Amino acid sequence: MAWDETAAWLSGDDNQPLYGQLLQEATEAPQRNAGRKKIIRPQEMPWEMSRQGILKHLINEDMNTRMETVDAYMQIIPAGSRSGRHRHLAEECLYVLQGRGYDEHQDCDVEITDTYHWKPLPEIQRFEWEAGDVIYVPPNTIHQHFNADPRRPVRLISAINRIYRHSGLNDLEQLDDAPEYDPSVTLDEETVGRYLAGPGTPA
Repeated sequence: MAWDETAAWLSGDDNQPLYGQLLQEATEAPQRNAGRKKIIRPQEMPWEMSRQGILKHLINEDMNTRMETVDAYMQIIPAGSRSGRHRHLAEECLYVLQGRGYDEHQDCDVEITDTYHWKPLPEIQRFEWEAGDVIYVPPNTIHQHFNADPRRPVRLISAINRIYRHSGLNDLEQLDDAPEYDPSVTLDEETVGRYLAGPGTPA
């Protein structure tokens, strides 16, 4: 033992039951999980008029479900419209439930030292998709979804691992907003139905 450092490591009088709290949390987990939802009904899935577009959250950490690692939402893109354009460190997959369209992806050069830097590369890639396809978005890729049908909406299911956020890597940046984005709009069945009926914001 390095006795010459005794004065340093012996200093301090703060006491906290941090290990005890971890142990207690693990002991209480089964009872706590028993009260968390395994089935989420449509009326329990919150809508959000977000900068990324019209979302219906299926699984989210704030929804008191049993899911520990994945967040998922359904995105509705009205006829001829598009999502917002954003970038995040976590990879993402999206299942195309309805409609047809395309993605634009732009890779970034990333440097992680004491700080985090990214720089978009000049090439923008286009990937076409239709109902039944799965879209893969690589980590740290700028991306946007476009509805190529001028008459019918697109519905996408997005799934993303929340472990990045819990690891201090919630590197989410919104670069452009969806055309429908209006923070004053409250979404419900009737309002969303009007978006689905055709292009343009509901009156």
